[in-house]
This record gives sequence, structure tokens and C-alpha cells, in this order.
Amino acid sequence: MVLAYSSNAFVKHSLADTIENVARLGFKGIEIMCDKPHLYPPDFTDDDLAGVGSALEKCGLKATNLNCFTLFAVGDTYLPSWIEADASRREIRVRHTLDCLKVASRLGCGCISVPPGGPLDGMDPREAVRLFREGLDRVLPEAEASGVTVLIEPEPDLLIENTAQFKSFMKEMHSPNLGLNFDIGHFYCVGEDPAAAFEELFRWIGHVHIEDIADTRVHQHLVPGRGAIPFISVFKAMKRLGYEGDICLELYPYVDMPALAGREGLAYLTPIFQDAGLSIDGIPV
Repeated sequence: MVLAYSSNAFVKHSLADTIENVARLGFKGIEIMCDKPHLYPPDFTDDDLAGVGSALEKCGLKATNLNCFTLFAVGDTYLPSWIEADASRREIRVRHTLDCLKVASRLGCGCISVPPGGPLDGMDPREAVRLFREGLDRVLPEAEASGVTVLIEPEPDLLIENTAQFKSFMKEMHSPNLGLNFDIGHFYCVGEDPAAAFEELFRWIGHVHIEDIADTRVHQHLVPGRGAIPFISVFKAMKRLGYEGDICLELYPYVDMPALAGREGLAYLTPIFQDAGLSIDGIPV
């Protein structure tokens, strides 16, 4: 198991500088943002990707996940989405995901994370679910052929935001290459106990995001230790269930102090990982 730091906290840095910074902080993994200003697939040639792979190897970092959630290159945090009424907009999201799968395969990264549909914006939820499934059906054959898993990341105020909605959605999805990016803070935001949610959804979890959230449960990522999430219960659930995937610190609000935020988060989490008995590369049990 590797503890990574998401590059989306370093949007004021190049990807090359970000890789070096994350390694220097003591993390053993990195989640790469597949969007500008980092690794937006149309901007990268095969030679460029080979350079990214070499930089990761030089710094001793594992690419734990490609974060394919945002599309700032052509839109914003959520749009274009999987569930917009305009088919041409949905096509942009599908093509982006297919491109990200190819990048993941090229870098030897086992998973990519995608938004859970998108904002409903008045759309009937049943129609939105249909469109999301239709879009995923377009990309899952490529995922299966390349051996990369597509991980849906539930988020507050989007089509899928909680345990019940995710389980309901997955009843009609049968690909072995479709799973869950479990964001601890997101489940806390929607009023759930993250440890209980982790146990209920364990069969699908392929990667974990970690950040803290205030006791108001407002969706604002905080450095671990600055909020109210009881991390020890989540980590003990991971240990009890035998979770062997990776964990990634995601602190995108801290673009003006990414190194300080990462260092603080790592220092706070380390003794909690140890107390839970989790075996994480570079952190003594």
C-alpha cells in the first residue's frame, strides 16, 4: 500500500516540478491530474509520456491513479459531463475518458477516477442514470482491453453522492473494470459514517482519497487534523477488511501552499496509520 499526494494541489507548478516536490515531501506515490496544467492527454505525445514515466521512476514514485474528474482544458470542474442533454458535450467527456485510459496504460497506472455523472441541473435522475450508463458502456471495453479500472467517485450534489445511490447504480453494471474511488471526506459530507460506508462498499473500492472536513460537513477539503473526521475508525476498517489498494491525499484548495499542506497532512496521518496497523510503504508500523 502506497500513500500518494494528488498533483491537483500543485496547479501553480509544472508536472515535472510537481513530481519532484511530491517525492521530496516523502510520499511514495502520486495521483496525476489528467487536465491542464498537468497531463491533459491531447497535449502529450508518446515521447512526452515516456518522459513522465522516466521522471516517476527517477523519483521513486508510483502513479496510483489518474484523476480524470475535471475538464478545465475545455470546461470546468464538472462540465462537460456524462449526463448533459447535448450529445456533443457528452461525447467530449467520453473521448476524454478514452484518452485517459490510454495514458494510464502507457504509464502502467492501474486506475483512473471519473465524476459520478455530473450535476443534474434539473434533469430527471432516471434519465441521468441512463445517460451515465450509456457513456460508461462506451469506455469500459477499452478499460477491459487495457487492464485499467474506471473508478467512479461519488461527490456531494452530483448524480451519485452516497452509498445507496452507488450500490443501486452498480446493480446494472457488470464490468470487472468498473469500481469506486472512495473519497473519505465526500461520504462524511453527505452524513455517512465513512468507516461503515467503506465496509459496505469494500468490494468495489480500488483507490482512496483522503482529506479532512469540518464538523459542519460542508464540502471543503481541509488538511487532515483541521477537521472532524474520525480517521482511526476508517483505517481500522481498512485493516480489518484487508484493503490492499493505495491512499491519496487530495488537497486541491491549498494551491498557494501545497508543500506545507502535504507535509502537515503526512505528519498528522502517520501515527494514525501506525495505530491502525496499516502497512504503508515508507511508514513503519
